[in-house]
Amino acid sequence: MRRRDLLLSALALKASPATAQTKGEWRNQQSGMAYRQLGRTGYMVSEIVMGGNTISPKNYDHVLAAIDMGLNYLDTAPAYGGGQSELGYAEVLKIRKRDQFFLNSKVSLWDINRNRLYQDIYKSLDDTEQKRLRHLALDEIARRKADAPDYFINYFNGQRDELDQASLANVMAAQYGSKIDRAKNYRQLILDSVDQSLQTLGTDHLDLLMCPHGANTPYEIQNHPEIFEAFETLKKAGKARHLGLSSHTDPGGVLEAAAKTKMYSVAMVAYNMVNSPYVSGAIAAAKQSGMGIISMKSARPFNFRAPRETPAAQMNQLHAAVPGDLKPMMKAYLWNLRNPNLTAAISEMATMEHVKDNVPLAGAKEKAA
Repeated sequence: MRRRDLLLSALALKASPATAQTKGEWRNQQSGMAYRQLGRTGYMVSEIVMGGNTISPKNYDHVLAAIDMGLNYLDTAPAYGGGQSELGYAEVLKIRKRDQFFLNSKVSLWDINRNRLYQDIYKSLDDTEQKRLRHLALDEIARRKADAPDYFINYFNGQRDELDQASLANVMAAQYGSKIDRAKNYRQLILDSVDQSLQTLGTDHLDLLMCPHGANTPYEIQNHPEIFEAFETLKKAGKARHLGLSSHTDPGGVLEAAAKTKMYSVAMVAYNMVNSPYVSGAIAAAKQSGMGIISMKSARPFNFRAPRETPAAQMNQLHAAVPGDLKPMMKAYLWNLRNPNLTAAISEMATMEHVKDNVPLAGAKEKAA
């Protein structure tokens, strides 16, 4: 009872959800669950949504339980779980009606392939040119402060390599970009990836397609019209309804760039109490432009799985902001959901225990009255 009382008190501090009368596309609406509108998509999304990295054909029963509790948004990608995530969600689609939830997948190979192509060119250059390009790439990172300690939080191994490679590709593009077959590697790759995802998932459409999957720089968003061309092709074919992107690194800069394109309906960006000074303004501006914002890595700075140790001052700040005996990860999600400019927080729920902890964080505020 004490844990329930603590949770109800915390729910009362969340930003106001949509009312049941809000116009939009409702799915799996259940009393006691809070929903917010996902920007211009009109999707009414549960405040906590399901991450897909640990879903597999042998690990999906907890997804069914979350849907039964009112959760209505599932996230996946071809790369998740070594290809097992989409296969796991395919099992969910066999058991739960397709119109009970919104389904998102991504184009995992897009940024990886782009970086690899430029790396191949880079390796063919002499030492003097390589050094010049490396300095330009590092200058770009420094100018954007993309590696500032509390902004670049190092959420996963290899994140810094991704930033370095993306920045190198950016500075190489003007001089060496003509060596890349853009139609094949930027446009057709997206079309092929979506077709494969639809086949694997066993469905005929995605409610949301994210590309890039893990943008590291604003340049990637503003200088690849092939992404938008591919999306329009998919939209006309009924295979993808809205376009989004995700970003762990420089999420504020990436989000600002996405809003300027007016092509992205949704962004899923790293946002938490630690990096909020760098990202909150971009989130507010993006919402004002009509985008829906889903936060990810909300709890990672306060989670033992993070590659870094959480400084005591930051942990104390979290406990002061959300008092009580709730788990630190739960407090981190609740802190995010106080932001009225966010639609939802994504949670990588791998077990039934995670579902029991985190889905109730999307409980309706009136239950705390």
